[in-house]
Amino acid sequence: MLPSDSFYLSKYGDGTPRLTADIRSEVGLIVTIPCHNEPHVDRVLADLYSCITPACEVEVIVMINASGHAPNGVLESNAHSLQQVLRAQQNAPDWLHIYPLVDNNLPPKHAGVGLARKYAMDEASWRFEFAQRNDGVIVCLDADCRIPPNYLVEVFNHFREHPKTPGCSIWYEHPLDGLDYDRAVYEGIIQYEMHLRYYVLQQQRLHLPYAYQTVGSSMAVRWQDYQREGGMNRRKAGEDFYFLHKIIARGNFTNLRSTCVMPSPRQSDRVPFGTGRAIMEYLETAGSGMLTYNPRSFQDLALWLINPREVEGSTLPESVRTFLELSEWHKAKCEIASNTSSADQFNKRFYRWFNAFKLMKYLHHARDHYHPDVPVVDAAKAFLYDHKMDPAADSKDLLEQLRQVESGVSGF
Repeated sequence: MLPSDSFYLSKYGDGTPRLTADIRSEVGLIVTIPCHNEPHVDRVLADLYSCITPACEVEVIVMINASGHAPNGVLESNAHSLQQVLRAQQNAPDWLHIYPLVDNNLPPKHAGVGLARKYAMDEASWRFEFAQRNDGVIVCLDADCRIPPNYLVEVFNHFREHPKTPGCSIWYEHPLDGLDYDRAVYEGIIQYEMHLRYYVLQQQRLHLPYAYQTVGSSMAVRWQDYQREGGMNRRKAGEDFYFLHKIIARGNFTNLRSTCVMPSPRQSDRVPFGTGRAIMEYLETAGSGMLTYNPRSFQDLALWLINPREVEGSTLPESVRTFLELSEWHKAKCEIASNTSSADQFNKRFYRWFNAFKLMKYLHHARDHYHPDVPVVDAAKAFLYDHKMDPAADSKDLLEQLRQVESGVSGF
């Protein structure tokens, strides 16, 4: 029997579900894992079936995928991954149901993590439709992540305790040392995570309503909100950023910090940007150091965001003034003001205009014309100095300080 009609699935999905296995009404979480050329997907699956039992049953959908033009080595790796998933099925406890989906013929134009994540999340939507589980949650992981035993319990409890949240960003920490990778890889991931945290902390300092981490392997969303926002996109990189900011705009978005995802720090040339690309470029430059946005760009912006409705462009730093002129802010301000009758309404409408994408455009404008990027270590130290904290000399310790500030251990 087919599920009830779904506008999203009928318009944007494949049209029919891929899995034929029955879903139980007790399933409350479906974990989706894109898997392309992954030699050790069995590790994260073992972590999942070693988790503390949550107050619901759980499904895991592993989307094994490749482009129709993929080399034989990738297809062989995917075949190995399939065998690992099938073995994991046999080891899983009764409350955990693991299913592989295999598509080694994705259209080359769109093949990538976005499309693979979309297929897995769409399938999860079908499953919840069948189960008529209106409170079901789609959880996103990656095949090279590790998770602690409380992961599933905390995700389930978070959504139960926050009934209005459409989704959440789950706390993550990259491994910063060990024997799995060369020392240079760990040095690179320290700087890359420093950049990610510095960027969000600067947004929090400006009280921006979308100041959340947007890491694809560390997010979860209610399946009905997933559909309402048009589902996952097919981007080959940055799919998580674009998707999550649609969910964040719904309001009541949350952080989940009582558990932790440990993403891999490995390098990759599969995507044009993101963790794998950043580490690869760091290694190619012999560890010369990563750059990030100049603190002065945020300082300039703060002078406008104090009161964007009243502050005149002529009184602003040139980086902001010229950006507002290019963005036709005066026209947008008049439109916002004519459609709002209170300060709260103005602010809500304002941040639909000055959203996360507009912020990034401003930062690129400021970087290209006024305030060049600076070493991420210097930016992190400047941020901590501004908050009357003594920054650590060691980069690993410096990152730990940023983690503490973002987690609330050391507040602003």
